[in-house]
Amino acid sequence: MMARILGRYRNSLNGSVRVIYDRFQQVDSAMKVVGVGSVGTRCGIALMMAASADPVFLQIKEARKSVLEPYAGKSVHKNSGERVVTGQRIMQSASDIFLGWSETEAGRHFYVRQLNDAKLKPMVEIFDETTMEDYGRLCGWVLAHAHARSGDASLISGYMGSNDVFDQAISNFAEAYQRQNERDYQALRRAVRSGKIQARLGS
Repeated sequence: MMARILGRYRNSLNGSVRVIYDRFQQVDSAMKVVGVGSVGTRCGIALMMAASADPVFLQIKEARKSVLEPYAGKSVHKNSGERVVTGQRIMQSASDIFLGWSETEAGRHFYVRQLNDAKLKPMVEIFDETTMEDYGRLCGWVLAHAHARSGDASLISGYMGSNDVFDQAISNFAEAYQRQNERDYQALRRAVRSGKIQARLGS
């Protein structure tokens, strides 16, 4: 099954990338335990080798219909994986060259990308006020740049206007979200202490 998925995935790649991809062969595959955001979906990993010391790990993730379809209309893409890939290519200045999509005979849609767990995480807990402001400003700029690439920049700018109403709305939402997270966490701790929920602590 994995071989058929990868065969269809190959057809989604640009010709120049296909030349590189064809140097690799699938030598192994496995199911992957997904994170919270992908619960209920199928996810796998394929080990591709071009030589004994030249591996590439591909992650194959199931893509379902967008939750926005009932409100924004049906996607122009027949394959939900293609929709995800197209969105990533638009919003990211430089996306993974092996980004592509596939599907199964049963009609399940997937998108494929390189698996890279080397994630950098800023230690926000040690940021002072100035560093946190700079970090927030940088994150906002990157997000705004991505949305400007994916939508009509002047239309977005006009919608937001020249005052700080939108800024305040986002700030208020973020603070309310943080407070709700803290309430949920405290409720979970109380449930664990009372024995209502069994918790297993990691090593």
